[in-house]
Amino acid sequence: MQKYMRQKTTMTERKRSPDRECGSFENEMCEDEPRAQRLSTLTAQTVIVADESDLISYCDDDPGFYDDYPKKGIRFCDILPVLRDPLAFELLITNIISHLFTHTIPSLDDSTPSTQSTPLEPGAKSYGSRKIDAVVGLDARGFLLGPIIAQRLGCGFVPVRKVGKLPGECVQASYLKEYGEDVFEMQKEALAPNSRVLVIDDLIATGGSAKAAGELVKKCGSKVVEYVFVVAIPFLKGADQLDAPSYHLVEVD
Repeated sequence: MQKYMRQKTTMTERKRSPDRECGSFENEMCEDEPRAQRLSTLTAQTVIVADESDLISYCDDDPGFYDDYPKKGIRFCDILPVLRDPLAFELLITNIISHLFTHTIPSLDDSTPSTQSTPLEPGAKSYGSRKIDAVVGLDARGFLLGPIIAQRLGCGFVPVRKVGKLPGECVQASYLKEYGEDVFEMQKEALAPNSRVLVIDDLIATGGSAKAAGELVKKCGSKVVEYVFVVAIPFLKGADQLDAPSYHLVEVD
């Protein structure tokens, strides 16, 4: 934690710096640089490599389990206690961003151009056309994490919602979960064709809801490059249902 807090102070001092050149941490509103390029540069240059053990220890100490919710026989895992602690929340986001920039993005196929590819500034690490085009978040806890991850990646956020909650033409996918059946929807025009998509949710159990989100992405003519979760329940083998690699921070029984 102390290592992280020292780096956080450094970032704060940098934000107060009088340096207002285009692309600097302070001057995010520079009109000479496209917003996506500024955000990509900012993210690539300021990723904090947090100590993963700090976050895992925090989650293990305060897992937020509720028995017989939302149905008898179900043990519900709640990530909201982590979000109530600003330092733990930042560690969570930082861990995901660090993983994306050190593993996911460098591994993308450079032969298929991203729909939103933007070069980074001179001096920043370049990934060529390898870029995530959109973050898809699942109803509802994916909405708490997805927009933040999307903003730091410099891409858009697309919500997946329960049926009947979105206006306009939508694509649908049904799925089974531990306590019933449901239907997900996504607006058909939300993703450009051939987009590279990151799907995010708080937890993966049986994998039904995440798989449905992947089907929606495919119906829009795009591709999931990775699924990201805070918590995984490995014995349920939910990741085996997915059509792309998955990443999680914490495992619970």
